[in-house]
Amino acid sequence: MTSAEVPKASGPYSAGMISQGFAFLSGQGPYDAKGTLAGEDIASQTRQTLRNLEAVAQASGATLRNAVRVGVYLTDMANFTEMNKVFAEFFEEPYPSRTTVQTGLPKPDMLIEIDVIVALPQPDLRP
Repeated sequence: MTSAEVPKASGPYSAGMISQGFAFLSGQGPYDAKGTLAGEDIASQTRQTLRNLEAVAQASGATLRNAVRVGVYLTDMANFTEMNKVFAEFFEEPYPSRTTVQTGLPKPDMLIEIDVIVALPQPDLRP
């Protein structure tokens, strides 16, 4: 599963896979579908990254409001507070579980990468 709104995968992986009532969304970064970096600051990069994930979630039939698990990968934990402010724009209570770690990322201008697991909406089977 993928979306025309996000960059094409840069390796042998899918933007997302559906299994057992969940969509597993691969890590997205701060680039738009044309490959343009969203900006040099963590707020702009976080916002674009989450927009990308929202597009993939919608391709699966869900939204980020259905997120149950989020992994956030920062190149510098000093960016945590600003990232967290933008994160709050995309999620609401009950918030998904989340892990945030500091790590290296594949491109030097990337400050963030995020992956998500979303629960797919269940059809109403009542007559």
